[in-house]
Amino acid sequence: MRIGKRFGAVLEALEKGQPVDLSAMPPAPEDLKPLPQASEALTAPSVLSPAVERVQPVMAPDTPANPAARTEPQTVLDALQQRLSKYREAGIQARGSGDERKARMHERIAKQYQDAIRAFQAGRKVDFAELPVPPGFPPIPGLEPTAGTEEDAVAATLAAAQKLATSEDTALAEEDGDEDEPPSQAPVAKKPAQPLVPSSRPLPEPKASSSKESLGPSVREQLALLEARKLQYQRAALQAKRGHNLEQAKAHLRLAKCLEAQITQVRAGRPVDLSKVPSPLTDEEGDFILIHHEDLRLSQKAEEVYAQLQKMLLEQHEKCLLFSKQFMHQGNVAETTRFENLAQDRKKQLEILQLAQAQGLDPPSHHFELKTFQTVRIFSELSSTEMHLVIVRGMNLPAPPGVTPDDLDAFVRFEFHYPNSDQAQKSKTAVVKNTNSPEFDQLFKLNINRNHRGFRRVIQSKGIKFEIFHKGSFFRSDKLVGTAHMKLERLENECEIREILEVLDGRKPTGGKLEVKVRLREPLSGQDVQMVTENWLVLEPRGL
Repeated sequence: MRIGKRFGAVLEALEKGQPVDLSAMPPAPEDLKPLPQASEALTAPSVLSPAVERVQPVMAPDTPANPAARTEPQTVLDALQQRLSKYREAGIQARGSGDERKARMHERIAKQYQDAIRAFQAGRKVDFAELPVPPGFPPIPGLEPTAGTEEDAVAATLAAAQKLATSEDTALAEEDGDEDEPPSQAPVAKKPAQPLVPSSRPLPEPKASSSKESLGPSVREQLALLEARKLQYQRAALQAKRGHNLEQAKAHLRLAKCLEAQITQVRAGRPVDLSKVPSPLTDEEGDFILIHHEDLRLSQKAEEVYAQLQKMLLEQHEKCLLFSKQFMHQGNVAETTRFENLAQDRKKQLEILQLAQAQGLDPPSHHFELKTFQTVRIFSELSSTEMHLVIVRGMNLPAPPGVTPDDLDAFVRFEFHYPNSDQAQKSKTAVVKNTNSPEFDQLFKLNINRNHRGFRRVIQSKGIKFEIFHKGSFFRSDKLVGTAHMKLERLENECEIREILEVLDGRKPTGGKLEVKVRLREPLSGQDVQMVTENWLVLEPRGL
């Protein structure tokens, strides 16, 4: 009777033309029979484990549980609530079927959505790109996916992998297998969710990437280099994670993140210091496993040929990386990329050679080509505020009166009059006893200021003064046996000077020599351009 009165009120309202809400009306009488079963099904989740009960109070009461009845979300909060309900339902179904690992996985994703909802309601920034998307769900209202690239896909996969690895460090021991489970269950791993960018406030990075054609040629070269290097580190991180080396994977991810910040600067038109770009990765372990068969034996001559070819390829690979690094510090992107490609070619040739040797094949036919490279020498390990002086050796040094050449105990003292004569930088080598051809090979680091006029004056006029002494005994003082002087004008256009100086007694030559080297990071003006000619090893192709 009560239900009939409610229908009467609704009919009266319809006759008067008033709006009526039919969503609150009771169903037809024939639909009331299965209600006890439905109520039992609805009360069934109340007997689930406490882990599921903990996430129930946050669930929105008006969220539809049936995917078929799901409506298009109108707001960001509605979309988040729908996805939260979906993952809760998936967790309940997985636990009901006895799949505990899948249930824990869905509960962790539901917890992510709970935190996102709380942050969104509190007005904090939410990174929607980190939230997995259930299959078949529309995008969040007000957001649009950016154009996906291979780098974005790899980055999304690596971010999810790192998040799962971090969560599993604090999980129970039996959850060790969860690391590989989400890619087979969640569709995000098969097709990574692409980052979402608010359409109302587009970030500057996508806007800059859309106008990539408007960038200058040098900027496009820098951008291509940085993006290729970033992708290389991302792939290396993924490889390290698959090998269960999480520390190495995290280190590679941090470097990839630094490269991403530099890419953003280039796209925004800001200058980037290429000398701070991480070096290209070198795979010392190789990209494959060599299988050596006991029945495959190579002759001793073939083994020697293989060893010689591998040595040459390794040397050329290291030279290419060195030249690439030098051009990188100069900011020359084109030459940097060129030598990186040459290094990759040497590496591939080495892998082909190792594979042929492992299969017991004869050394491949090969020949040499003369290649001439124009390189720019730079000592990147030196800072711009230091100069290295190396006293290498003495040759046929004179002995003082009363001392035979085999009894000469020689050491060298030097003076560099910078910043001025009163504060000259001085030092001396260790004593090398009982020879007139001592091997010192000692390094001294001198402080300089490249832009200081006093330093330029010392370089152009004074140089470095050397004094060679015979070490005295307890009752005798040290005896001067000769002097030498090194001029430094060549540092204007060269970053290393290596000279064999004449040892003088006053102005009289003694016949002795002193070998010394001076190095700067780079020349004081201009570049130290050198032409290098190499016998380039070329392996002739064959079917391996």
